[in-house]
Amino acid sequence: LYDAIRYDEKRQPIADVILPTNFPLLEIIPANLELQEYEFDTPLSMQTSNEGKRFYSRLGRSLEEVDDRFDVVIVDCPPQLGFLTLTALTASTSVLVTVHPQMLDLMSMSQFLLMLGNFVRSIREKGAPVKIDWLRYLITRYEPSDVPQTQMLGFMQSILAEEILKNPMVKSTAISDAGLTKQTLYEVERANFNRDTYDRAIEALDAANFEIQGLLHRAWGRP
Repeated sequence: LYDAIRYDEKRQPIADVILPTNFPLLEIIPANLELQEYEFDTPLSMQTSNEGKRFYSRLGRSLEEVDDRFDVVIVDCPPQLGFLTLTALTASTSVLVTVHPQMLDLMSMSQFLLMLGNFVRSIREKGAPVKIDWLRYLITRYEPSDVPQTQMLGFMQSILAEEILKNPMVKSTAISDAGLTKQTLYEVERANFNRDTYDRAIEALDAANFEIQGLLHRAWGRP
């Protein structure tokens, strides 16, 4: 991804860094530690060029080059407040925030979103076109048998109301085991797992994904 948003003459069209995957119609732009150079390049470019001052538009403008190729683009951001996150947010039309149902995680998320909101207001004043169709919270690594987690989930549902997804993603050894072979749960064989464990995990995964799909369809004006 860095090659598509860098500031020097080595910048490439985003179409050149898109790679195919094993899934039909699903493609990927990989990222690695080199992408962190964007965090260092941007402040320097802001002092010397208009491109740097409009850093927030770099990813969005690059994605416009391939707009006719994709229905959905997912940008996976780390939970940090930097130029990368702001650049991704400006290019986004929807935001999905994952949170673990524990008090420390909730407090950390609240502080992060408060600071992010302040940054977004600042770049909006500079002309950044931040327009979000929807923002939702997805509960992850949820253990239904854990009473404190269940209580925290109820508390979050009471304060976040319609903004929290109805289907949490459960914690499952099936998901972690699939990750050992660098696969998703959709790629592994059911026969290689405890069937009940696999079925519970895939049911939760499908429910969360279909709920997100419904949000996308509504944003597009589809039933």
